[in-house]
Formats: sequence, C-alpha cells, structure tokens
Amino acid sequence: MSQQHPAEQSPLGKSSAYVSVYTPSLLFPIARAPKWQELGLDADQLPFHGADIWNCYELSWLNPSGKPEIAAAEFIFPLRGGRIVESKSFKLYLNSFNQTVFSDRREVLRTLESDLSVAAQGPVMVRLMNMGQLHQLGMGQMPGTCLDDLDVKIDQYEYNPGLLQLAASGEVAREHLFSHLLKSNCPVTGQPDWASVSIRYAGQRIDGASLLRYLVSFRQHSDFHEQCVERIFCDLQSLLGKNAELTVYARYVRRGGLDINPYRSTEPGMPENFRLARQ
Repeated sequence: MSQQHPAEQSPLGKSSAYVSVYTPSLLFPIARAPKWQELGLDADQLPFHGADIWNCYELSWLNPSGKPEIAAAEFIFPLRGGRIVESKSFKLYLNSFNQTVFSDRREVLRTLESDLSVAAQGPVMVRLMNMGQLHQLGMGQMPGTCLDDLDVKIDQYEYNPGLLQLAASGEVAREHLFSHLLKSNCPVTGQPDWASVSIRYAGQRIDGASLLRYLVSFRQHSDFHEQCVERIFCDLQSLLGKNAELTVYARYVRRGGLDINPYRSTEPGMPENFRLARQ
C-alpha cells in the first residue's frame, strides 16, 4: 500500500466551502523535512540557499466604510522556515479576507505576515501593490539561452535523472540556460503544473540535449513545485559536483490567482521576481 501524501489531509482535491470572513485556521502547512530526507538532504546542512516566491492577484477586503479594496501581493517564504503552505488552503485563507473589515492596508499586511509566518515556522515577507504599481512592473523574460529550439528526439516522460550527461568535450563552461517545457503533476489531484525553468551554472559543460530530455522527463512526475525544483537542483549538483556554482529558478503558471516560484542556489541572495507572459 502506498504511503498517504501529507496533503491528503488538506482541502486539496476536495469540495470546499468558500469562507469569506477572516479565518486563519484555513491555512494547511506541510513539513519540508520528509521530502528533504527523500532526497538525502540534511535540514541543518542544505546544499542550497533560496526561497519560495508566491504572487497573488486575487486579494480583496473591506475598508471601514464597507468599500472593497483590492491589491496584488508578493509573499516570500523562507527556505529554512520548516514548512510550506498547501496552495488550495492558501487560496481559501486569502478568500476569507473578502468580507472582512480592516482599518487600512497596514493592518492587512501585518495580519498576512503574522499568520503566514506562524504557518511556515519562519518569517514570511509580504508586499502589497496597487494596480498602478503592478502595471509598472510589466512583463519579464527568462535570461540566457533557450533549450527548447534544440532538435531533440524525446520518448521518455517519466522522471529519469539518468538522462543527464556532461558534454563529451569535457570543457568548462559558465552558462545560463532555460526551458519553457517543464511540466509536473500535483501529487494529490493529478492536475498539471506548467513552468519555465532557469538553470545557471559554472562547471564542466552540461550536454544541452540531455538536459532538455531530463526536464521533459518530469512530464508525468508528481511532486509539489518546491520539491521539483529541489530535485532538479540535487540531480544537477550530483552531475556537476558539490563545488560547482548552481542556481535553479522555476516560474510556475498561475492557478487560482497564485503563482509559485521556487529558487534554489549555491549562492546566497534573492532573485528578481519578474512576471513571465504565461503568468
């Protein structure tokens, strides 16, 4: 018998009543540790820095006059917080703001930061943007060289790290590559999750065709966004060696007003939170 996924106890994949009055108990956190253990990682000595950047486009509440307010929001979840938040529970929680009166945006911001930091077991940073600020951000593009134009025969759609190969030349390279062909599936509902993924590294050159085949092999794989990115990072680090510079940054297509963008890197710091055309 297969082991039950932690999210089976969440509202994911179930019929849910939409609560429109502030209810922080709707948040359903999931521990990061079991997946780290599956990847052979020690929570106290992770091989990467990073964070999970969530963008919300369906946030609304009532001001003291009863008039609705709207905002877009950026949430940065700390990697070492210990827990992720299941996305449907996050959507239900945000929906509970809809008919709740807040004194001003500062109170909304403080409430979000407090509730999410408790759920994540670490400080979550929140930024609220009005529609003018959101418009000014515009659209972004993945930097680097796109792998998708390679003329490659592909016939494997089940996760297979054995597809990864170093280039036969043996030369050392510093490359920034990306692909829009990453797709995985929700581990509970089976719904598809689409993403663009950026890979930046310095080390022995990776064979581009093998990297594209590897990324496409996630097509039938079931894991949450954060876990797919960590799996890609670990597989590439295993190929390149632990001393290689490596960054993996995925921008997932929005679902239900939220997009999730995990970032894992050997280098400390935070990435730019740009918005792609599919987002």
